[in-house]
Amino acid sequence: MSLFNSTIARITTRGLFGRRRFLLLLPLPMLLVGLALLADGLGAPTHAWAQPVLVGLGFAAVLPVISLIVGTGVLGSEIDDGTLVHILAKPLPRREIIVTKLAVAVAVTAVTVGVPMFIAGLIAGSARLGLGLAVGCVVGAFAYSALFLALSLVTRRPVLLGLLYVLIWEGVLGNFLAGTRILSIQQYVTAVAVRVGDTELLTGTVSVPVSVVMAVIFTLGGTLLAIDRLRSFSVAGETS
Repeated sequence: MSLFNSTIARITTRGLFGRRRFLLLLPLPMLLVGLALLADGLGAPTHAWAQPVLVGLGFAAVLPVISLIVGTGVLGSEIDDGTLVHILAKPLPRREIIVTKLAVAVAVTAVTVGVPMFIAGLIAGSARLGLGLAVGCVVGAFAYSALFLALSLVTRRPVLLGLLYVLIWEGVLGNFLAGTRILSIQQYVTAVAVRVGDTELLTGTVSVPVSVVMAVIFTLGGTLLAIDRLRSFSVAGETS
């Protein structure tokens, strides 16, 4: 039983790279590397800029925003222009469509954010840190992409709800209410990066075992929800 369809993957990838929306993926990663180079070039101590740049910008802004753009784009654009109807008319299992699109979203997000984060880790002086940051980006790419892909099928405003989750839940509540961090993908990503990177430059507040388990739950939960919603998607292009 195949869960990956190469034809859908090619169509999805071509759709992502062929839209102007993809241009939005470039400035934030470039800004991340630029700030790391600037801080290092000005002689700022690594411990002074690592947390705000790598976590405050990289994990708290660049990773979720790129994931949101890509995660909602792999299916949302087809919902908007009506081409999803043609895909659903094919004798393809809904799980195959969702898993394929999720794989594309994860791959694009992981590369787009993971490579700049690895470079920023190298600038901070450690290849091990760069590896930890890249692994954290992969974990985040899975969890965020599954969540935002599901949102694109649950609501007509997935980008708005995704931003509310990132800005309000993770950004505001996560900084003031410790209990909300257990449902914060940003916290999982940071914990994994700290462990793999073996660094004291970054700090995480959620344990690694909890982070891994919760990241898997977000990924599986979002994927299963997306599959279920796609099964109930009407031919008219409406979601219930």
